[in-house]
Amino acid sequence: MKKLCIDESWTFRRGYLDAYFLAEAPGTEVNLPHDAMISTQVKPDAPASVDCGYFEGGLASYTKFIEFPKEWENESVGLYFDGAMTTASVDINGYKVAASHYGYSPFYADLTDVITFGEKNRITVNTETPIRPGSRWYPGLGLFRGVKLCHGPKVHIDNDGIFVYTREFSDGYAFIDGAVTVVNSTVKNRLVKVTLSFYKEGADVADETVSSVIQVNAGKREDAHLALSLKNPVLWSAEKPNLYTVKATVTDLGEFRTHFVADSEQTVDEAETIFGVRTVTVDAVHGLRVNGKTVKLRGGCLHHDNGLLGAVSLYEVEARKLRKMKELGFNAIRTTHNPMSAALIEACDRVGIYVFDEAFDCWNIAKRSGGYSEYFETNWEKDLTAFVRRDRSHPSVIIWSTGNEIPERGGLANGYTTATRLAEKMRSLDPSRPVSNGICSYWSGLDDKLAKDQNNAQNAAGDFFKTLWEDNSEPFTNGLDVVGYNYMEDLYEKDHEMYPHRVMMGSENYPREIGYRWPLVESLPYVLGEFTWTAWDYIGEAGLGKAVYVDPSDPVASYKPWELMPGTTSPFPWRTSNDADFDITGNMRPQGAYRSVAFGSTSAHLYALHPKNFGKVEVMSFWGFPDLLKSWNYEGYEGKPIEVYVFSSADEAEFFLNGKSLGRKAISKERPYPNSVKFECEYQPGTLEVVCYKDGREVSRDTLKTTGAPASLRITSEKPCIVADGHDCVFVNVEVLDSDGLLVPDASVSLEASLTGPAELAGFGSGNPVTDEFYTAPATVSFKGRAAAVLRSGYTSGTCTLRISSESCGSAEIQVEVK
Repeated sequence: MKKLCIDESWTFRRGYLDAYFLAEAPGTEVNLPHDAMISTQVKPDAPASVDCGYFEGGLASYTKFIEFPKEWENESVGLYFDGAMTTASVDINGYKVAASHYGYSPFYADLTDVITFGEKNRITVNTETPIRPGSRWYPGLGLFRGVKLCHGPKVHIDNDGIFVYTREFSDGYAFIDGAVTVVNSTVKNRLVKVTLSFYKEGADVADETVSSVIQVNAGKREDAHLALSLKNPVLWSAEKPNLYTVKATVTDLGEFRTHFVADSEQTVDEAETIFGVRTVTVDAVHGLRVNGKTVKLRGGCLHHDNGLLGAVSLYEVEARKLRKMKELGFNAIRTTHNPMSAALIEACDRVGIYVFDEAFDCWNIAKRSGGYSEYFETNWEKDLTAFVRRDRSHPSVIIWSTGNEIPERGGLANGYTTATRLAEKMRSLDPSRPVSNGICSYWSGLDDKLAKDQNNAQNAAGDFFKTLWEDNSEPFTNGLDVVGYNYMEDLYEKDHEMYPHRVMMGSENYPREIGYRWPLVESLPYVLGEFTWTAWDYIGEAGLGKAVYVDPSDPVASYKPWELMPGTTSPFPWRTSNDADFDITGNMRPQGAYRSVAFGSTSAHLYALHPKNFGKVEVMSFWGFPDLLKSWNYEGYEGKPIEVYVFSSADEAEFFLNGKSLGRKAISKERPYPNSVKFECEYQPGTLEVVCYKDGREVSRDTLKTTGAPASLRITSEKPCIVADGHDCVFVNVEVLDSDGLLVPDASVSLEASLTGPAELAGFGSGNPVTDEFYTAPATVSFKGRAAAVLRSGYTSGTCTLRISSESCGSAEIQVEVK
């Protein structure tokens, strides 16, 4: 069916809406995608507390009046939602036509039998994210992924009805299997001709076409199975993300009674999808092979929110995130712990990022009181099917996941057989990809008898000298092609001896351990890669990653990592997890620099620990990283001792303070931070420089400089223009400079934004993990000398002018064209 974007001009209201309140609540006009939660006030007493970054759930409704043309009267018509957070009901003219209870899963509302054609019809979508805790992270609220209006003939291609994959590539040919799901909404049995054509993206002439005739009975749907050989294809990989457009055509030929009776007029339906020619195999000997070449997954876990925009998903925002990750050295993401948006998956296809695509965070046993477990038993198959059908033709998706840290992993609540059913269902929908699950230690998931002697702190390591984990998880792994190990790298070699044919993957890993874990992964062919928690900071699980510095006499000095969990150590207004390689605005954090070295970068990265922390005890959560600063501004600490750190793959580092050598030191290759060196000196303002040597030759250097006071602002747009389609956007970066034009890395300056022209200030804020600011308000405070504004296009063209002002630093402005 044809899909028309109808994201423009919906009426948004807070609360539940039925027809009675239409006149009393005029509402606000918004463009979709839209997150109704991000513009609300955070509260110290929010029921979800740190889980949602102190945001609170609620109800939101969206209404749009649509006139359906009379010419569509004999067609099938509906609405396609890529997701609606968290539960949603869809009404037309007051009549309920659909509901969804899993905010991340796509769903379809069939309007065919309830539309009044030739007149305006009211579409209302009521959404709710429960106030009671239902998510372990920020979920958002509302129509956060947009809506499409679908229409086509009664015999048509189903939504997400094209499935193509490369069975084999050899001798210059890609052998491709395809299926097209055809729906017959008539009352007669039909014969239809189904055609698949493959075009290199942007080409007008098909490289290959195949067709077949099938029968689809009245009121049924049927798959047309097609196979073809594509000569000299261009292959897709993360390094070379070459794409094809696959176009499907369904022609209704006529009725089949006891024989075929041709129609005098035939209807035709069309649909298309992007596709990449690539093969994926996994085994314990070669590991992961893409197009026959071994690949190690340098992965990062991602939650679905987009920081300043809340849960809103736009292609450009997702693509920007992936481009920055790829520049650091990542080649893969894990969609934790739910289906991501279609925009993100498309961005992975185009940017070139492998996807470990995950379905659920919980099954029948709840992790939070208001979560999806309430609906899992009745809805899992529907929601999983919709998710897999949407993503299964995308080349970036290489591994499926049925879930994460599932409480049933020890067999409770029929967990073993449920695990098998989910894996079997995924495989029935897509035989071309391996299936996995992110399994953790038994800090939970056992009955009272077995749990008695276990450490119940989240992700606590078990006794790896015993086989409790292996004994209890083995039935859970039935049906898995790849077993995901969350934070259990120490089991890899032992479990390989127990299960020599098992394929393993670090499905979740502590960020600071990459330096010594990655060489192990590279050395073990049966381990496919690792996924750090997380690559990009997110709202919720506030303060999961933290390091604190206390005097040796302080009781906190004896804390274990799990004693710094958010619930007890992240008071209001902690907002983000603070555990990632990038902050929510896209600035790389120290652990990202460290990871880039582990992934092969030859650059040097110089940081300092604030001198106020010298001699103190560092206490860190599992997901924390030393609180290192890209700064040499420490007024009042002149002559005091300070620790400086360098991340580098070189052999030695020589330190210079104001041009004078402080000496050389070997760069450590040992735990806990291989490829790093710590150096102590007395702080003096000026310039600290490090020069790194390998085999006696300089290979890299980095500097820290003392700056003056904040004096001016610099704003830069990441692109000069945006498209007037309501979905494009641009990040505008704000920097606080001194009088010499240097970034002031400790500047905390109040900023105000004003925007004129045909765009929206969709977000304005910083990477500060502790804040009660509104990201949707035109005011923020810089963090470490930086802030960012996000401009989102509307549907008209023109010139936008963004002005950023500060009482202490004056103002600066920039223009962005909307075309």
